[in-house]
Amino acid sequence: MSLNKGTIFDIKEMTVHDGPGVRVTVFFKGCPLRCLWCHNPEGLSIAPQQIKEKGRGTRVCGQIMDAYELAAKVNKNADMLNHLGGGVTISGGEPLMQPEFLLNVLDVLSNLHRVLQTSGYGDDEVFKQAIERVELVHFDIKQMSPEKHREFTGVDNAIILRNLEHLKKSGRPFVVRMPMIPGVNIDESHFSAVAEQLIPVRDRVSIEILPYNPFAGAKYPWLDMNYSFIPEQENYENSEHRYPTDIFKQAGLRFHVL
Repeated sequence: MSLNKGTIFDIKEMTVHDGPGVRVTVFFKGCPLRCLWCHNPEGLSIAPQQIKEKGRGTRVCGQIMDAYELAAKVNKNADMLNHLGGGVTISGGEPLMQPEFLLNVLDVLSNLHRVLQTSGYGDDEVFKQAIERVELVHFDIKQMSPEKHREFTGVDNAIILRNLEHLKKSGRPFVVRMPMIPGVNIDESHFSAVAEQLIPVRDRVSIEILPYNPFAGAKYPWLDMNYSFIPEQENYENSEHRYPTDIFKQAGLRFHVL
């Protein structure tokens, strides 16, 4: 793969939950994590692959693109995106798995507001170069316990926490995204550990709490994969108090539930 080429599995236009304003979200293929609740299994492998989607038949998921070709697709709506206070968001998979392509794409899209959505699991020098090229970072925190992180994602979180420290020292504004997985991280110890990490930078961080997606396993049959994760039942009735967010309130941290 040349430095200017990489693999993506989707481009979504007119997204409104992947950063400020109206955006184009580009999904890079490949992820080093194996979260048991992953709802984009087609983004795990970095290689293009055949999928059998109900109602659409067999198709190839994954397109190898040149950075300039991708920029051309995004920039066709650049004027509108800028007018609506939006831009482009690079997501995945995990964009850090394609480091040269990621940096090239961010460079050629410098005319737009750029957001990097990342798990933080990647080479720290690449991570530092990437966050220098964007206006905002969305940083996932799935579990603060190293042991639980390994149990539920296949890797521990040492690399992630190291990159979080780089992000905290960078001066960049960022959003911590917390997917809520019943039986995995909806507890006071996790929320307290996150708050402890973020209090020193509370002036430039906000928190997005993402409720568990009950349809997370819908795509697995497309790839002849089995979605085996069965979460504990979440209390959907009392939405105001379903998460221990008082911990964030007391810490003076900004947050909202999506």
